[in-house]
Amino acid sequence: MDSLEYVGRVLDVYRAAPGTCGAIRKPDRAFALRLYARGVPLTVVENALVLASARRLLRSDDAPPLGMIRSLAYFGPVIDEVLGLGAAEGYFQHLRARLARLREKR
Repeated sequence: MDSLEYVGRVLDVYRAAPGTCGAIRKPDRAFALRLYARGVPLTVVENALVLASARRLLRSDDAPPLGMIRSLAYFGPVIDEVLGLGAAEGYFQHLRARLARLREKR
């Protein structure tokens, strides 16, 4: 996959992630390009966005509301966390299923 395709796919995943504003800015493109340059696999980026989304959405009902995510860089620490986790893909599939059930309820 070349850098243009990688950046496009990362930005598509970011834009679709729950809690994001949906807008893509120049710094978001630059961050995605840095991920490509670092050799971060696309699956790691996808899994990190799923993990961060799950953490934000599966909070206690009485927790204060969280603000809108306005930058792909917000996910940087979670991307680094997922790189070091070594978690099985099944864990992220479980999170995706929980998020899907949550969307169905709303």
